[in-house]
Amino acid sequence: MSWAEWEQLKADAAARASTQMRLNSIPADPGGSSSGGGLSPQLKSKKQAWIKAGGDTKGLKDDIGKALTKLEEGQSGLGDTTGLQSATAQKELFDSWRRYVHDVSGRCGDLGGLMERSGHEFWMLDSDVKAQLDKISIKYQDTDPLGGHSKGK
Repeated sequence: MSWAEWEQLKADAAARASTQMRLNSIPADPGGSSSGGGLSPQLKSKKQAWIKAGGDTKGLKDDIGKALTKLEEGQSGLGDTTGLQSATAQKELFDSWRRYVHDVSGRCGDLGGLMERSGHEFWMLDSDVKAQLDKISIKYQDTDPLGGHSKGK
């Protein structure tokens, strides 16, 4: 295929296109946004920033794991709690916090992974990212606090 044929094919394809794809640009009139905010020419996003933030968030798992190990070591001397109300309450509190800290660690891993993937795959739709965030929120849904409620007041 000669260069002239290639140029003609490109020109024909451009003439057939009813709409053009615009990458890395904004429409000429950004005021028509349905979200009400319009597009901002100052908005910039860098893949490396998302990837680093995701890696750092996932890295929190290590520190949380160390803290959980120290918590478990500090709890190890409790022994049998039968018949001791304060010891039983303390064990229940420990179990609750261990479960909570474990979930925080998991959430950091999942969220960090999503942030890294978002950085690598800028092609993900906002709705896809939102769906993944919703899954994380459901998976690690916090429990209601035990005290401090106003009981409907």
